Amino acid sequence: MSASLQYLPSSAAAAAQRLAARLGLAAQAITLHRFPDEELRVTVGHAAPTTIVYASLDRPNDRLMALLFAAEALRRGGARRLVLVVPYLCYMRQDTAFHEGEAISQKVIGPLLADAFDRVVTVDAHLHRTKRIEDVFPGGEADNLSAMPAIAAAVRAEGFDPSSVIAGPDEESQGWVVDLASRLGFAHAVACKSRHGDQSVEVTFPNPAAIADRPVLLVDDIVSSGGTLAACAKALAAAGARSIDAVVTHALFAPELVTGLFAAGIRSVKSTDSVPHLTNAIALDEILAAALHKECGT
Repeated sequence: MSASLQYLPSSAAAAAQRLAARLGLAAQAITLHRFPDEELRVTVGHAAPTTIVYASLDRPNDRLMALLFAAEALRRGGARRLVLVVPYLCYMRQDTAFHEGEAISQKVIGPLLADAFDRVVTVDAHLHRTKRIEDVFPGGEADNLSAMPAIAAAVRAEGFDPSSVIAGPDEESQGWVVDLASRLGFAHAVACKSRHGDQSVEVTFPNPAAIADRPVLLVDDIVSSGGTLAACAKALAAAGARSIDAVVTHALFAPELVTGLFAAGIRSVKSTDSVPHLTNAIALDEILAAALHKECGT
């Protein structure tokens, strides 16, 4: 076969296998052995001319090393084209030095992966000042897919009240809030957020009357502590929202924090399977497969 799919061993195996099945490929786990001194030995399977490597890059440090080792072995094994599918792309938030002496992680990780892989496919990359995903991966191919089609399909299937409002936590969420609202035919609202620390935020909605007595679906691209979602929920409750549900692309927060979100007034929390999490309810294999079919000759 001219294409194959291999994946880093983790609880993301199920997502990798769903994607492989949709592409008509067998899924094979890359094996890792950890030596007593914490070094890794990486063993890959048979390298097809085009090899797709799937990895979830939450808790990224060991996985980044494993990816680089896997790329070396696959190239040496005969792979002419390596495609990295990384639904959650780590180290994108630090795209500038905010304080003297800080490293800019995005400037390191992008070229590192671009040197090892011919193409990188990700979903809702957490970009701020860098506007184009191509600028993260100099000299390489890159795709930053939107999770909104998959999220819209899930919301539609669940039968949300058509009077619902799609709400975003800050100006950065404007794009995907408008996208999701337009797909569903819902109204939308975007909050103003002031951050006072990693876990301290203040959120206000400019037009509370547009929220009063309406169901609200909170949408965010990434949740790492839950502080922003909780602050949004409190602001929405104060504005008179009838109910509050939340959906996120990348659920990075500790599972035990879900109870805090419920306590803040959020009725349900759902996430995509970009990162393995107890809130996973929305599979991304369909949008990923659509971007990868040409790699498989289909």
